[in-house]
Amino acid sequence: MVPLKRVEKEMKECVKCGVCRAHCPVFTELGREPAVARGKVALARAILSGRIKPDARTYADMSKCLLCGNCVQKCPNDVPTDEIVVAARETLAQLRGLTSFHKALRQILKNRIIMRIGAFIAAIVSPLVMRKVPGSSGLRLRFPLPFISGGRFIPKIASKPFMSRHPVIIPGEAEKPRILFFAGCMINFIYPEVGDAAVALLGGVGCTVIIPEEQQCCGLPAMSGGDVATFRELAEKNLAALEKYQADYIVTACASCGGALHGYYPAVIGKAYPELAGRCRAVAAKAVDAVSLLKILGFKPGKGVADAGIRMTYHDPCHLRRRNSTKEPRELLRGVPGGVFVEMEGADACCGLGGTFNLYHYGTSMAINARKSAAILKSGAEIVLTGCPGCMLQLNDGLQQKGIKTRVAHILELLARTVR
Repeated sequence: MVPLKRVEKEMKECVKCGVCRAHCPVFTELGREPAVARGKVALARAILSGRIKPDARTYADMSKCLLCGNCVQKCPNDVPTDEIVVAARETLAQLRGLTSFHKALRQILKNRIIMRIGAFIAAIVSPLVMRKVPGSSGLRLRFPLPFISGGRFIPKIASKPFMSRHPVIIPGEAEKPRILFFAGCMINFIYPEVGDAAVALLGGVGCTVIIPEEQQCCGLPAMSGGDVATFRELAEKNLAALEKYQADYIVTACASCGGALHGYYPAVIGKAYPELAGRCRAVAAKAVDAVSLLKILGFKPGKGVADAGIRMTYHDPCHLRRRNSTKEPRELLRGVPGGVFVEMEGADACCGLGGTFNLYHYGTSMAINARKSAAILKSGAEIVLTGCPGCMLQLNDGLQQKGIKTRVAHILELLARTVR
C-alpha cells in the first residue's frame, strides 16, 4: 500500500484555514506556502492522486519540515501533519529511492557494532581532522566533510560510551519502582555524562535501574528520511529489548528518543504495521521523561550545587513540549538552593535542529536558532538547561557562533550536582 493511503482520512481534515502559518518556524524564515503545514498537506494529497510528479523540487519541499509538531498542537482540527509528512517522505523514498546520505545512515543504524567501532575511531581520529575551540568543549573541522560545514559546532565523541560504564542492572530498594533506562545514541556516544546523571538521580531516589544491553537507536533519523522500513526494524529490536524485563517505567533523558517511544512508535509503526500496534502502545504507556519521573517520585534538589547563585534559564525541547512535560523542569529548577531561575522569551520555540533537517538545510536551521540565541542572551542567564542532547548540540552551535558565553547543559547534570 502507498504509505500516504494510511493518512488519507487525516489529510481530508485539513480545511486550509492557515492557522499553522503563524506557528511554523520554517515558514517564518522562508515565507513559502510549501514550507507550512497547509502546503505540505496539499502537496501530499497531490502526490497521492498523481497530480504532481515526485521530482526533486517536491522532495525538497517535503524535506523542509522540522517535525516539531507546533502546527499539530495549534491546529483547530488536530490534523497530524507530522504523520502526514512522514508518510509523504516514505512514499517519495519508495518512488525515488533514499538519498545517498540516508542509504549510508541505514547501514550504520542497523548495525550496532559498526556504530560502536565508528564512535571509537572517531574519538581517536577527531583531534587530527578537527581543532579545539578555545573556551568551549566543541570542535571545528580542519578539512571539509560531506553535509558538514567548517564553521559548525561538533561535540566530542566520548572515549568510553555510557553503556560501557554501567552494569545492566543497578539494584535499588525493593519497594521502589523498577525502571528501564533507554539511553539513545547521543547519550551513549556523545553525552554519557547525561546518562551518568540520570542513573545517579534515579538510583538516589531508590529506583532499580536496568539498562537493556540489546537496545538500539530509536530510529528517528531513519524515519525522518522516509526510511520507515529501517525504523520498523529498529523498533522491533527495541520492543524485544524492553519487553525482556519487568518494569514500572521506561525512562528517557533524550526528548527525541522519548518522542519516538511515546509518540512515533504507536503513530507510525503501529499504523504502518498493525501487528506491532499493541506492543508499541504498551511501550508508549510506560515511557516517561527522567525529569518528570523524578518529580513524580518526590525528588527535591539538595544544597550541594557548585553553582550557588547561578542564573538559569530553560529551553523546552519540542518532543517534551508535545507531551506537556514543561512544568516539572521549571519546578525543580526553582527549587535549586541559591539558584535563580529566569524564563526566557519563546522558551517553547523550536531551536531549529530537526534531526537531519539541520544537515540538509543548515542555513535555515541556524536562522531559526538565531531567535533562540537572542532570547538566551536577553535573559541574562549564565547557563541554559534543556532535556534533549540534540537541542544541546544546536544551542551550543548557535551561541558559540555568535560569541555568547552562556553555558549549555542537560538539566539532569545540574540536578545531579545538587545532591553530590
